[in-house]
Amino acid sequence: MAAALQVLRHLARAPSGPLLLGGPLARLASSMALAEQARQLFESAVGAVLPGPMLQRALSLDPDSGELKVRDRSFQLRQNLYLVGFGKAVLGMAATAEELLGQHLVQGVISVPKGIRAAMEHAGKQEMLLKPHSCIQVFEGAEDNLPDRDALRAALAIRQLAEGLTADDLLLVLISGGGSALLPAPIPPVTLEEKQTLTKLLAARGATIQELNTIRKALSQLKGGGLAQAAYPAQVVSLILSDVVGDPVEVIASGPTVASIHSVQDCLHILNRYGLRTALPRSVKTVLARADSDPHGPHTCGHVLNVILGSNALALAEAQRQAEALGYRAVVLSTAIQGDVKSVAQFYGLLARVAGARLALPGPGASVEEDERLCELAADLQLPDLQLKEALEAVVGARGPVCLLAGGEPTVQLQGSGKGGRNQELALRVGVELRQWPLGTVDVLFLSGGTDGQDGPTEAAGAWVRPELTSQAAAEGLDVATFLAHNDSHTFFCRFQGGAHLLYTGLTGTNVMDAHFLFLHPQ
Repeated sequence: MAAALQVLRHLARAPSGPLLLGGPLARLASSMALAEQARQLFESAVGAVLPGPMLQRALSLDPDSGELKVRDRSFQLRQNLYLVGFGKAVLGMAATAEELLGQHLVQGVISVPKGIRAAMEHAGKQEMLLKPHSCIQVFEGAEDNLPDRDALRAALAIRQLAEGLTADDLLLVLISGGGSALLPAPIPPVTLEEKQTLTKLLAARGATIQELNTIRKALSQLKGGGLAQAAYPAQVVSLILSDVVGDPVEVIASGPTVASIHSVQDCLHILNRYGLRTALPRSVKTVLARADSDPHGPHTCGHVLNVILGSNALALAEAQRQAEALGYRAVVLSTAIQGDVKSVAQFYGLLARVAGARLALPGPGASVEEDERLCELAADLQLPDLQLKEALEAVVGARGPVCLLAGGEPTVQLQGSGKGGRNQELALRVGVELRQWPLGTVDVLFLSGGTDGQDGPTEAAGAWVRPELTSQAAAEGLDVATFLAHNDSHTFFCRFQGGAHLLYTGLTGTNVMDAHFLFLHPQ
């Protein structure tokens, strides 16, 4: 795309910064330029949360004394360090940790996504790979982010390492998004298949990541503080890359080093909400009943230090800086976007209309009804950190192009058997919404991408759209509504304009949820 963009810029005599020009050819150049800038911002957001730099900022080792500093805490190392990890970013985290602490590292076990080592090698990302003859054993599993037998073997190896530690040892735990699927160890008699089926049913009915993890913890040997208990009496330092809204350590990867605050009643409430309580297998009922009568009560994790290394907020802050360097007035709307993808798409579509009307002043602004409807949609989403008022005020004073940034993790209620992910479905739905609102003299582009580089069971990270999407698709014989009805957004984007609207990054080696960019550019 970059080569074609250069040609079109030359033909249209377009500037290198934010641009909009008249005429069909210039408009095509503008579209590609905006898409290229969106991709650059996405890559800058991902680059800010790569494992290596984050660990180097968090860890400091005095080679003479062997004193390890983690933020404001100190630990004495003397060949007594052990390492375990699980998640999409853990391979790179482990490589950095071994580079920094290898002289003290005795043994390690990590559970990472299937194929990630080959992907990193193919991409030339040597910094994400362990050195030859590493003392860290690598298990690959959880294909398509689903727990499987390979991930179960990894979890049991991690538990075995933790249970062998003593009070003189220090366990370094590396956690990132995808950790739940990579650390499955169901409490007998629950089988992996039973737990997986229940998780799939909950996800298909729109359960949030918090609700999914509440159920996972109740049925797991290692989640909900189970790993910390297995490692006791060793000290535990847990370094966490957050992929959950609000960065709650008890939710990320289902909180293996954080005592669970949820009860059996919480689990039953969730199961009732999604109509699954009566369909539970006998084994699940047995485990929940046993936990309800546990005489020991909840576990504590006083021997654990949990540290958040990176988050969606850090990624968006870097994208905001880069957008401002490109000449945009950039505002972070929220790092906690969640809720049904349909509602989120409606919010972004109307936001483009309301913000665009303010940017196009003088001229016909958005109606009072549109303003009120936008506030209603925002209230329905219940976003705790939403800066809507501040963003709209910034748009009024922008006098130029605007980039509104947000992040989080919407949910998709599956209705069909198509192929896609929440980012591609969100982008497609926003494309439909943009067509419904008059945008006047403001050009708009929306991008949604997963920071791990993999949106659902596809090789794309996400997609970008413009208001012309539905009409251009119809001209190609593509009915957007049909694809959405089958949750088949990836197939749509593969066919639409030869796949030009798909965002490809490859596996990034990190994971801090999704990034959403809304570009508003006055013509």
